Amino acid sequence: MMKIQFTMTSEFKHLPNIRFTAGCVIAMVVMACNQNQAPASMQRQEAAKADTVKVFLCKPDSAQKTITLPGELLPNENAQIRAKVQGYIRKLNVDIGTRVKRGQVLALIDAPEINTRVQELNEKVKAAKSRFESSKDYFDRINEASKADGVVAPSELQRTKNQMLADSSEYNAALFAASSYRQIGGYLAIVAPYDGIITKRNINVGSFVGNANEQPLFELQDNGLLRLQVPVPEVYTGAVLLNNTAELTTRSQPDKKFKAMLVRASGNIDNQSRSEVWEFAIPNTSGELKAGSYCDVKMRFYRSTPSMVVPTTAVVTTLEKRFVIKVANNTTQWIDVRPGFNMGDKQEIFGELHTGDTLVLKGSEELKEGTKVITKTAN
Repeated sequence: MMKIQFTMTSEFKHLPNIRFTAGCVIAMVVMACNQNQAPASMQRQEAAKADTVKVFLCKPDSAQKTITLPGELLPNENAQIRAKVQGYIRKLNVDIGTRVKRGQVLALIDAPEINTRVQELNEKVKAAKSRFESSKDYFDRINEASKADGVVAPSELQRTKNQMLADSSEYNAALFAASSYRQIGGYLAIVAPYDGIITKRNINVGSFVGNANEQPLFELQDNGLLRLQVPVPEVYTGAVLLNNTAELTTRSQPDKKFKAMLVRASGNIDNQSRSEVWEFAIPNTSGELKAGSYCDVKMRFYRSTPSMVVPTTAVVTTLEKRFVIKVANNTTQWIDVRPGFNMGDKQEIFGELHTGDTLVLKGSEELKEGTKVITKTAN
């Protein structure tokens, strides 16, 4: 049987290597093409990531705010009337609800020992006066006689003069003592210090009064003019109250509105409530309003100068800060702000802002600082 043997030439032996090399070259070309196309693709992705946000231009405006705060009505004057001397109530002329005039006698105290003491001192005044007049007469005669040489010794003249001066001092002391007790006797009549109404009575006929630790006999209030005290939050204390007036309603007369005029402020912010007490005056000649009543006080505030007012949605509040998002060169910036008046859909703010600044309409903590955005002006 014939054997046929094939012998491969050197060209056919290297054919697989050529194929492998060609495949590598093609792969390298494809990779190079993909690398050249990658930056353009990434740029398109980055461009797709830029959000479109609605913005508005910041501008100053007149900030106004109407609020309703609780208030309390107080009397113009409120006196606790006490007895200055000890004794028993002999007569009562008034009761709660009685309207009195200044100087009117409210009650009489019975203290017989005071009258007796006054009579005693009056008699002592008379005795002291007699002694003084006698010593003065004697001194005048001795003084006249001493003008002649050798008639009266100088020592005798001096003694009579000293006696007259002593009697004069004793007489004056008796006058002062009697006057003092007469004034004490005047305290037996309890009188009203001003016009007003008796709101409390703590005594009856026969009650013993005059102790230091006892309740007052009466409480007298002047309700012809009432004082309205309102704790105003700190944020409003620097604003202007429109016409310096407020409008109030009471629980007892919710259908009636009363005007009150601002007359004074405490000038101090309370540490606990962070508010300043403002006081208003309300004429009450008709007696419709009652001291001690709580009321709702409506006040309208405004800024004396324009301030930045933005939509409430533009202000972002977190646990750490409060800010708005400003857009400059299509890049976001966080601007710290301090709040002023909250006017519902608008908020007064203070910070490093200027007229014409571009702010994001709906701020969000997710819109980080330094983010590239595309702006669209809100209608």
